[in-house]
Amino acid sequence: MNLALIRWMLWGLVAGVSVLLAVALTGVVDLRSGTRAAGTMTASPAPIGGEFTLVDEDGTTRTWSSFRDKPVTVFFGFTNCPDICPTTLAELTLLLQGMGPRGDDLSVLLVSGDPKRDTPAVLKEYLASFDPRITALTGPEAEIDAAFSAFKAYRKIVPLEGEDYTVDHSAGVYLYDRDGDFAGTLDMHEPQEVRVAKLERLLSEQGG
Repeated sequence: MNLALIRWMLWGLVAGVSVLLAVALTGVVDLRSGTRAAGTMTASPAPIGGEFTLVDEDGTTRTWSSFRDKPVTVFFGFTNCPDICPTTLAELTLLLQGMGPRGDDLSVLLVSGDPKRDTPAVLKEYLASFDPRITALTGPEAEIDAAFSAFKAYRKIVPLEGEDYTVDHSAGVYLYDRDGDFAGTLDMHEPQEVRVAKLERLLSEQGG
């Protein structure tokens, strides 16, 4: 094979790679749908959070829209939870107490994944062990399903011995700004100063 032919082969290889790179930069292939989308246009992610109609520990109807003008933290759990739920609520209590009166401008919500057992009266008794600024929400099964779905939260009823059961559920604490827009999460494994900084940042932001 002569030198000229080798050069032509190399130039052809370079040209082929250049074309592939150009295709990669101008568009991506969605393997799930088999369609091509422009590289400069990306689908907006589905919002995390949405409207619900539930009742709090006092039996008062509360909607997601009623928690505007204040930043909100949302935690999903249930009163019979043996560890994660009381630990998380205790941590949130410490954060609120550490913030003092400034914590009054923060809504802290527990949404129950066990509406069968978690009546308003049960929730009210349960909250007595935590900061009084924490609100608990429950409601009909369909409304609880809708709330979990809107917030992309997970729950599953797990049968135990006899007729007993537990509830597997998402364990994260969701953060929302004053307009109800998702603003991240609190991780209870983070240093306390990191969690406090996230909450202070939320409280400092002005609504749109």
